[in-house]
Amino acid sequence: MKVASYVLRGRPSFGAVVDDGIVDLRQRLPRFKSLLDVLKAGALEEVKSSAAGVRPDFPLSDAQLLPPVVGPEKILCIGVNYANRNAEYKDSSEQPKYPSMFFRVPDSFVGHGQPVIRPKESEQLDYEGEIVLVIGRHGRRVPKEAALGYICGYTLCNEGTIRDWVRHAKFNVTQGKNWDASGSIGPWMVTADEIDPAKPLHLTTKVNGDLRQDDTTANLIFDFASLIAYITTFMTIKPGDLIVSGTPVGAGARFDPPRWLKPGDVVEVSVPEIGTLRNEIADEK
Repeated sequence: MKVASYVLRGRPSFGAVVDDGIVDLRQRLPRFKSLLDVLKAGALEEVKSSAAGVRPDFPLSDAQLLPPVVGPEKILCIGVNYANRNAEYKDSSEQPKYPSMFFRVPDSFVGHGQPVIRPKESEQLDYEGEIVLVIGRHGRRVPKEAALGYICGYTLCNEGTIRDWVRHAKFNVTQGKNWDASGSIGPWMVTADEIDPAKPLHLTTKVNGDLRQDDTTANLIFDFASLIAYITTFMTIKPGDLIVSGTPVGAGARFDPPRWLKPGDVVEVSVPEIGTLRNEIADEK
């Protein structure tokens, strides 16, 4: 099942995406105001039952899509997690022993179809196509062999980055990773039962139709289960938390000269089993 969060005629809601329409689930299950409420209650199966065999209430095109999980407690991002991308870092080409991590805040992301914003302070807006794990259960010290059972769904991310602000300080990337509306998540969450994580997922990123990133999860340094096992060693994951699992080679910063995003550019991040996240770039007003 595909579950989207959206605004329709000024009213926030969530629903099941069926063909080219949406089944409004907040209307059918009024005790849940959001997908996050559903995940916290462990009620995803109830949602599936409510949407089964139901005709859409309105066309998908009528809704303004939001990131699928609105207001997650944690957005955990993994850096340099594809083997061939690690080789891009010539000063540290050996495989890392542990994942590199940083946080992002919810306001740094918009939904599918909404403009990704290039700020006034920099022209170095870059794209990073990634697969996002949506957590459905509380977990601490989760063994690797059980870790995939904590994923309730998958979505996509353009983990937009302001490159020159990544280098503002010596030991962190927070500044370059958290500009308002500089990235996107969506278009919806595909529930975990729809995807076999044992089969590699093919991730691509296009800019104006030009293929820039093209890789599969077979090349992850730390696979999904390993990420969850590592993260839960030191923190508790909770329903609705997001793990943004890393980007392949081909980001704009790695071209010579770099290919920064500019207003009017269209970025499309795709995985066939999930869909396509599409956003146009706009300058901050």
